[in-house]
Order: sequence, then structure tokens, then C-alpha cells
Amino acid sequence: QVHLVESGGGLVQAGGSLRLSCVVSGRTFNNYAMGWFRQAPGKEREFVARIWWNSGSTFYLDSVKGRFIISRDNAKNTVYLQMNSLKPENTAVYYCAFQYPSSSSYDYWGQGTQVTVSS
Repeated sequence: QVHLVESGGGLVQAGGSLRLSCVVSGRTFNNYAMGWFRQAPGKEREFVARIWWNSGSTFYLDSVKGRFIISRDNAKNTVYLQMNSLKPENTAVYYCAFQYPSSSSYDYWGQGTQVTVSS
């Protein structure tokens, strides 16, 4: 079992920044992927960014490249999503997710944290 707890959401004006955190605990083993997803009202959940824990390799949704940065702190078992130059269309509930390397989909999800960007 793996537990994920997100924090860091809130209300910010357009152009501002927020940093989301996700603390990972439980049976993570040696390597895994951590992802950030978001779901806006009335829309499907969409992928935002991913990082492989051991290598630090990252991948981003095109629309957030250059503005969002995913990173991890091994000592704190925490993955971050630094969000800069936020836009109103980035308003959503943001979720972190955990994937074992052998899985074809994400295995565990956090409870989500609300991000609201005002214009």
C-alpha cells in the first residue's frame, strides 16, 4: 500500500505561482513514477507532469512546459509541482499519483488539492 498526501493548493492571481507538494509513504520499493494530474469542473482528468524517482527523468503536458516544474526530494519522500505564470484555465483540483514500473497505469492517487487562479 502506498499513501499520498498533497498540499499547497490555494487561490492565486493570474501570473502568480504556487508550489504543490505530495508526500509519499508506504511500499514504494526502489523505483517508481510520480505524476501530477488535474481535473477542472466539467472536464476529464488530464495528465500534467511525471517524474521517475531514481533517474529524475521528467515529462510534461505541452501547455505547461516552461511554466511548471516537477521535482522530487528523496530525503523527504516528496514530489513537488512548481507552477509559475498561472492562468485562469489552470484552475482545477490537482492530484498526485504513484506508478510502479511494472504497471501500465497509475496505482495510487492522492486526495487532491484545489488550485484556483483568478483573472
